[in-house]
Amino acid sequence: MTPLLSLSLRSIANRRLSALLTVVAVALSVALLLGVERVRNDARDGFAQTVSGTDLIVGARGGAVQLLLYSVFHIGHASNNVSWQSMQRVAALPQVKWLVPLSLGDSHRGMRVVGTTDDFFRHYRHGEGRALAFAQGKAFAPAPDGLFEAVVGAEVAARFGYAVGQRIVLSHGSLGGEGGPRFADHADKPFTIVGVLARSGTPVDRAVLVGLEGIEAIHVDWHGGAPIPGLAIGPEHVRKFDLSPKSVTAALVGLDSRIAVFRVQRQINTMGEEPLTAILPGATLQELWSLVGVAERALLAVSALVVVVGLAGLVAVVVASLGERRRELAILRALGASPPQVFALLALESVLLSLAGIVFGLGLLYGAGALAAPGLAATWGLNLGLGGPSAGEWRLLGAVIAASLLASLVPAWRAYRYSLADGLTIRI
Repeated sequence: MTPLLSLSLRSIANRRLSALLTVVAVALSVALLLGVERVRNDARDGFAQTVSGTDLIVGARGGAVQLLLYSVFHIGHASNNVSWQSMQRVAALPQVKWLVPLSLGDSHRGMRVVGTTDDFFRHYRHGEGRALAFAQGKAFAPAPDGLFEAVVGAEVAARFGYAVGQRIVLSHGSLGGEGGPRFADHADKPFTIVGVLARSGTPVDRAVLVGLEGIEAIHVDWHGGAPIPGLAIGPEHVRKFDLSPKSVTAALVGLDSRIAVFRVQRQINTMGEEPLTAILPGATLQELWSLVGVAERALLAVSALVVVVGLAGLVAVVVASLGERRRELAILRALGASPPQVFALLALESVLLSLAGIVFGLGLLYGAGALAAPGLAATWGLNLGLGGPSAGEWRLLGAVIAASLLASLVPAWRAYRYSLADGLTIRI
């Protein structure tokens, strides 16, 4: 085996330009395959951890995926709100440690407005238990001091150039968005930005966060989704009214012990005063991913086809070189090399080129990952893992090696069939 390996390495060195191009082609395809697999897994993990540390999400009676979509991803609308009394009953359950209410329905230039409490910044977690961080400023203060204070997400601030101290106007419902009608604006009660969140890669980046009392304040002189004619209550007088919330859209709930999660879920789902739904966010996120994960599987299939194309190029290069090497192979036969040894020589060359491409591809993957990781984390909130290959990646590498071994049989078999007479015959 040692003479064959030495002869293969010298043969590759003699054809170093074509060999280098072949290695680069295989390396790029392997780097693409493993890169897609790593991004796919990290994206799925990040998706599953859009909200972490929350044991239950509670909303009006309805589907689990629908509740997750409008409460966490701010997509769609709730079929009904939940009374504040029901939320207080949930918060009073013995196993409930904390409850963060969410009030949705308003917007700002096409971005969702989320009414909540300052507990949101203490208890909301994403990724592997990471808390929200502030790029500028601080969280809004509880009412009445922070009645008209707002915190904006990173994408909102970047898109509209917002900073701490600027004043913004909220809009009723989905109206008043970019290019939309402006008659639904709460222009008489502007909010002052007191904080800008750092990018988290979650829907919070595209949200404007205000206090629940602030949501009530801008609707004091509204009824049925429209301002009451002839009634205009300014921000200086609105504090005289009862601004305690009447209803909210949903709530994030944390428990003292996760062991009790199913018992508490059953208690909430069977409350007789008002029909409620409590869901486990992790399980529902996995269910939602199974619906939207077709694209990432298709992308993995495309990258696998790129590997096939790269190995096909390897076969093409080796087969094309056989025409120039027929005399070389014939001389080897004349020196005593058997057909199986010629077969093994060509197969070994192809496998060596494939292995070199795989090693080079891993180097490209880690080099590109190290360069791109900070930008992906800052821009998209995608935390790209830079650890060793996972079990799935090892399986893909094993599949590539097996495929390269099969591909090497094509040129090896052609070389095997070349006869000594064919190699030494001068063709005109």
